[in-house]
Amino acid sequence: MSNVLLTIDKGVAEIRLNRPDALNSLSLELLDDLEAALVAVRADSSVRVAVISGAGRAFCTGGDLKTISRLFDVWPEYVKYLYRLTEVMCLVEDLPIPTIARVHGYALAGGLELLLCCDLAIATEGARIGDQHSNFGLIAGAGGIPRLVRRIGKQSASELLFTGRWLTGAQAAEVGIVLKAVPDAEIDAAINELAASLTSKSRMGLTYTKRAIAAGLDVPLETALNEERSALLEYFSTSPHPREGVRAFIEKREPNFDD
Repeated sequence: MSNVLLTIDKGVAEIRLNRPDALNSLSLELLDDLEAALVAVRADSSVRVAVISGAGRAFCTGGDLKTISRLFDVWPEYVKYLYRLTEVMCLVEDLPIPTIARVHGYALAGGLELLLCCDLAIATEGARIGDQHSNFGLIAGAGGIPRLVRRIGKQSASELLFTGRWLTGAQAAEVGIVLKAVPDAEIDAAINELAASLTSKSRMGLTYTKRAIAAGLDVPLETALNEERSALLEYFSTSPHPREGVRAFIEKREPNFDD
């Protein structure tokens, strides 16, 4: 059975972590399967948005501790695991389309790191979200520290990283880790509504917007402006979608962004 399930329907790719008995912890095999799913999504021009979710009782509880415990005694292999974990997290972050984390149950340690790689996240109100590395004498190592600081600011991130405190989904929405929190029974409807709002958009337009957002983080305003302008000019000069969008506006119809 695959550790990651991929379905694509009507412009939406769902990438579901599928180790429910292990609360979707990140084994080497799961990382390999996740990479394969990400490569498939990247190659499918029909996909406008990817939803990352977890099977069973959790979104993801982070690194597979059985793997990590074994690799501590083979230090070069642990270093390879850490680099592999970081590599796949970056593949999530670098997908050329918007990504949405569907967060229920637990999103802890590496699960929080995975959440933070997604552009948007919606959680159930009762989800439990936190870094928790410090509770066990560990620290985040797959991008969780800088990404959390960028998501919610230095002071709020420091408190969560130092204390290992868990947040509910509702609390995570208050501090900005997730976009919003909804009752458990409404999570699928909320995800579907957000995803559906993106499926009619130009994939290339979303890609260039995402590029400009990423390039404008933590740089001087002038640099961000230059990056945004560069993305716009490259997009407008290489894709028919902007012209189609303008024509559709003038003709009072929905644009057709089929590739």
